[in-house]
Amino acid sequence: MDYDAIVVGGGHAGIEASLALSRIGFSTLLVTQRLDTIGALSCNPAIGGLSKGNIVREIDALGGEMAHLIDHSMIQFRILNRRRGPAVQAPRAQADKFTYNRLAKETVEGQSNLALFMDTVVDLLLDEAERVYRGIITERGHTITSRVLVLTTGTFMEGKIFIGEWETSAGRLGEAAAIGLGTALRQKGFPVGRMKTGTPARVRRSSIDFSRVETQQGDAIMLPFSFDYPTIDRPMRDCYITWTNEQTHRIIGENMARSPLYGGKISGIGPRYCPSIEDKVVRFPERERHQIFIEPEGIGTEEMYLNGISSSLPEDVQAAFIHSIAGLEEAEIMRPAYAVEYDYIDPTALYPSLESKLVDGLFIAGQTNGTSGYEEAACQGLMAGINAAQKLKGEKPVVLGRHEAYIGVLIDDLVTMGTKEPYRMFTSRAEYRLNLRHDSGDVRLTKKGWEVGLQSDEHLARLEEKLRRIEAVKDLLAQHTHREKSALAALKMPEVTIEELQGVVPALGRFDEATLHQVELDVKYAGYIDRQQRQVDRFTRLEAMAIDPLFDYDSVEGLSSEGREKLKAVRPFSVGQASRINGVRNSDVAILIVHLRRGGGHV
Repeated sequence: MDYDAIVVGGGHAGIEASLALSRIGFSTLLVTQRLDTIGALSCNPAIGGLSKGNIVREIDALGGEMAHLIDHSMIQFRILNRRRGPAVQAPRAQADKFTYNRLAKETVEGQSNLALFMDTVVDLLLDEAERVYRGIITERGHTITSRVLVLTTGTFMEGKIFIGEWETSAGRLGEAAAIGLGTALRQKGFPVGRMKTGTPARVRRSSIDFSRVETQQGDAIMLPFSFDYPTIDRPMRDCYITWTNEQTHRIIGENMARSPLYGGKISGIGPRYCPSIEDKVVRFPERERHQIFIEPEGIGTEEMYLNGISSSLPEDVQAAFIHSIAGLEEAEIMRPAYAVEYDYIDPTALYPSLESKLVDGLFIAGQTNGTSGYEEAACQGLMAGINAAQKLKGEKPVVLGRHEAYIGVLIDDLVTMGTKEPYRMFTSRAEYRLNLRHDSGDVRLTKKGWEVGLQSDEHLARLEEKLRRIEAVKDLLAQHTHREKSALAALKMPEVTIEELQGVVPALGRFDEATLHQVELDVKYAGYIDRQQRQVDRFTRLEAMAIDPLFDYDSVEGLSSEGREKLKAVRPFSVGQASRINGVRNSDVAILIVHLRRGGGHV
């Protein structure tokens, strides 16, 4: 083989997959259409957000790169939902997208065991039975072999861009689509479909009337996403808020027939939770206005991103409705909004390891699996890279549980239920979100990163020292009295804060703010966490009941017809996964458990 591993695509999934494989010690080739766009922030110039920020911290705890990239390129930082409970708080940062892109490129170029090659993959080389991966075939006629492949094509596989009546083959505006691979995968029997996403216009900063918009400042203190360092110091920039209005909606409504989305040109399904402005006007006719965030694309550029009004309408219509918005009356459009339609693969055709059920040695990650968002893509790329490395080592795949990480929730959702629209992670998707706080990512996942070879002994020692500090603070609180009870018990009271207790227990001054904050959350939510842990225990018992991949569901009497059909299609790896398949009833799960306990198909 030319390489141990090949990764196709230089987006956020491809970066994490290629770095993971090469850092674990395998010779890896990253093939991408343009070296200059490795790590490009194609849409929103931001990383993190509700649940997404948790994912970035989980990526970091496992040994991935995204947290480092945003920490060294952020220009605004905010903790979202700061006034609400810790389970729904999350970090979000605006990025200087050009710095992020440059750092991503420098990181992969400087990584040992990792080669880069600029070309377009048009087909896969398989064995005679077309069941085992062997290599790739590129547009320029190269055949390159490897033992495993990670496919991360983003929006480029058979991508097509739409702006009103105009359309072209592309994955991003001005960048050619990857033509051929989608057709080849269809011919090989892969379940390939079409999805659609979009991006808004960018306008010139100096053409905005800032007196007519609301300023949105970041937090005074920037906090790092990475657990590797305690503080961060970067230049900060403001964002701004404005709103659409009745005139905006009228202009859009009058030109709806010119939208390729409503004119029938686009067959792919768009994102439900990040709709275009056309979708908003149609779906929410009662709304008088929609919020727009005006965000800088970087420090050294005039481009400003109009978050909230992605569109595929013609450019003259875009100009008209943008100029109807307060503060944007004279806005100079530098890049138009557009929609992009592309091929994706139904993720139920994957194992929880993200390896294909159809072709041994092929792993698929990112938007190719039907997700949207940089963070969702990056975590899949990391897990696909880890599991491709596990396969090369002849070891079991790493599968994160829903109780262990948002990453586990995301991948389980995809491979169990699939998706017909771009999948986006939300806090509400996680049943055990109190366990998945963004501040506890290192506690949950650093050891797993160390076990696979992505975290060093120093990282593990640092985690152990953190846990010792947390216990030391709890011991101190238990030894002191406040409000006629131990300070530890007093901290459970809603009105008592860790800051108040520092006056009661002076020795707390020896500990850093992050440790004290984590102790406060641990103590205040201990009852809820204990209750949730009992749910987790029940969950893990079902997950522990593994099912043979070749199990014959037709041999099980009493299963419903729909349940049998869905079980045969998904082939769950455990009873827990089987219970989450749409169409599988509780009675089906009970019958399956009885059958497995009698010795049929339990591994």
